[in-house]
Amino acid sequence: MSASDSTPASPSPDVGAPPASAADPLPSWRDGAAKQAILRFVRDTTTPGGRDFIAPADRIAIFDNDGTLWREDPRAELLFVAHLARARTEADPTLGAQSPYREFLADPRGYLQRGDTAALQLLHAVYGNTAVESFQDEARRFLAVARHPRSRAPLRDGIYQPMLELLGLLRAQGYQTWLCAGSTADFMRAFAADYYGIAPQQVIGSRLALRFRETAQGNAVWREPRVDSFNDKENKPANIALQIGKRPVFAAGNVGGAGDIAMLAYSQGRRGPSFQLLIDHDDAQRESAYTEPDGASLKAAAAHRWTVVSMRRDWERVFVAPSAPGRALAGEPMARPAAP
Repeated sequence: MSASDSTPASPSPDVGAPPASAADPLPSWRDGAAKQAILRFVRDTTTPGGRDFIAPADRIAIFDNDGTLWREDPRAELLFVAHLARARTEADPTLGAQSPYREFLADPRGYLQRGDTAALQLLHAVYGNTAVESFQDEARRFLAVARHPRSRAPLRDGIYQPMLELLGLLRAQGYQTWLCAGSTADFMRAFAADYYGIAPQQVIGSRLALRFRETAQGNAVWREPRVDSFNDKENKPANIALQIGKRPVFAAGNVGGAGDIAMLAYSQGRRGPSFQLLIDHDDAQRESAYTEPDGASLKAAAAHRWTVVSMRRDWERVFVAPSAPGRALAGEPMARPAAP
């Protein structure tokens, strides 16, 4: 954290969230240093005439997704990639004998441990040559029925209730809330409005090369079998600058792959108040306990005085209510796909 901290109005209701009282907009947060720092910062940056007041146009809050807004053990998009790979080989059995399908389906975990080159080869094969809208429809169908491989709970039940409350608090106080994550933007746009209240146009992610196609059936934006940008680590600030054009005031990430350090540092480098939040996965009983071998994210947080959130100590509740009904929280209903 690099500035002041704050108090708020009640957030708009979110998926699975019990209504928060005006007295406590963050009811799933225990009353500790992290919660009080957030409340002070929001109060100070939204109180007209205050030393740290930030104009509404500059109130940008940006969040990582996996491990920050919902659980990442395993990443939901990797489950979707496996689903698509199996569906493709069922539709065309000859693919099962071809690389990378053959290697991936034989040992998905082992294949992904081969590194970025193997992962990109898989994405090119599975994700390429599809229309954006058709891809998002397929993602929505998958998310509607997908379950966590161990708990067997719907994937949306892995959303963190305290972070939904934080998103609602920030929006209630005039902040724009954005996603900036390593998952592909097209995948996250299939659920961001429904799950988090974040509009599709406020999603920044990895992306494939795109081109517009006209056909006899209509037209579509077509996904080429080539990754145009992998939105992780130092690429996050670059893509934020490209899509937003200014540094975020509030930035939230998590301990795991050291992927959010650059994004939080970029936020802290703005002129004026800013807040950096890092979630520490230290609750083996209610979620998972993991960190980085070199402790890079926690070391950066200590060096730059960012606010570290302990899941074990700071959260009274971790996940949303089971099987919470979905409803759109922001943005317009997504358009039906055009035939490619």
